[in-house]
Amino acid sequence: MEQITKERFDGLMGSTRSPLTLIAGIEREWYSEQNEKVLGVIVQDAADDDFLCIVLGRDRIGRYRAVHLSPFVPSIDTARMGLPNLLTDWGARDPREYEQGDENRQQMDFFTPRHPAEGLNPTFAKLVSEEGYSPARGIIEAMMFYFEDPDGNFVEQFQSTAFNARLWELYLFALLAEERSLIDRTHPAPDYLFSGISGEAFIEAVTVNPSGVRRETGYPKDPADRENYLKKYLPKKFGRSLRDKLGRRYWEKPYIGQRPIILAIADFHYPQSMTLSQPSLKAYLYGRWIDTQRDQAGRLPIEPQRIAEHSRATKRVRSGFFNLPDAQNISAVVSVSEDTIAKFNRMGLRAGFGSRRVHMTATGKRYREHPTIAAPEEFDIDVTAPSYQEYWIDGLQVYHNPKAAIPLSINMFSGATHHFLRGEVLEAVVVEGSPFDIVTSISVDGQGK
Repeated sequence: MEQITKERFDGLMGSTRSPLTLIAGIEREWYSEQNEKVLGVIVQDAADDDFLCIVLGRDRIGRYRAVHLSPFVPSIDTARMGLPNLLTDWGARDPREYEQGDENRQQMDFFTPRHPAEGLNPTFAKLVSEEGYSPARGIIEAMMFYFEDPDGNFVEQFQSTAFNARLWELYLFALLAEERSLIDRTHPAPDYLFSGISGEAFIEAVTVNPSGVRRETGYPKDPADRENYLKKYLPKKFGRSLRDKLGRRYWEKPYIGQRPIILAIADFHYPQSMTLSQPSLKAYLYGRWIDTQRDQAGRLPIEPQRIAEHSRATKRVRSGFFNLPDAQNISAVVSVSEDTIAKFNRMGLRAGFGSRRVHMTATGKRYREHPTIAAPEEFDIDVTAPSYQEYWIDGLQVYHNPKAAIPLSINMFSGATHHFLRGEVLEAVVVEGSPFDIVTSISVDGQGK
């Protein structure tokens, strides 16, 4: 029997745990047996403070499922004494004993090539072949046991023409699993119906992609050109993708009911573009721009500038997505402020996936006080350091629609940064210690990186 970290356990468990596990018990320690053939967790009952051991084995699809629950015992020491025999017993059994009779689909395989080498997406090829990205590959491989593909084309697109869009869907899946949501993919659209202790909602993945006619060169170095790029060019790109989804009229589908609809948008128009484009998204959604230049006292302006449209050359787009006809049916728009593949790589390394020769350093900032009155704290730390913590929800931005017919509860995604327009003031509710502007440095022993 080997004790494992919570990060490792979470990475292996995927979406197995239900919302009730957040309130019914507290997981205290995690273990594995026979190279993770079976897992064990000691749980403290939230009501009575006694303990039980849960043994988990892989079902026919490969998902870890509970196969044995011990009787409750009065102390964690007693639970620790009983767990080794339980894991030894269940680890020696035929894996068919772990099956539960409801495995009604085939196990997915994300990485066996479906295309010749020249047809593979370059980032997918890097994910498969480069040792430095083996942690990301490992945690994605662990997730694929739990992921369902109702359209039947996920793997083909993940490997080729729609890698970024499919990776964004996987990020949302990991986020919802971390929130202990029940995930339902039986409806054709939106992508996920999820339910948790704060209610139910639908979420649809949206991406901003490179232009088909304009060669993307990234953010201009000249400050004036860059401001023009952020205020005019990027809002138009966000607008095109979001208006397309608004035109799908999801709220008219009979199964939606009185449940919030969330559009989850990620900016892939240029490598790592999403790390800098959140102000442009916020400006387009609310039709307001906040200047990021601090005054002499170091404060940021609170009053935003109203924006009627975003114009560039001869092209114009109306600002204020939440003011568009029918937009009241969208409860919120969510996005992230960091590079997605780097996120998978860091989370994979922290969970013990990938090559042991890989090392990563995360450099970024954390909110320690309100950003209008104090500069955030900077950090530069080894990703596997005990003092470093990271979650899938870190970096998530939730933009609430002030005109939503069905408002989204702030208790959904409680670890995210939540944005509101109250009158003429844009406000943000920021979690203390929330990281942002993360840059990941990767090195591999023996490669001189």
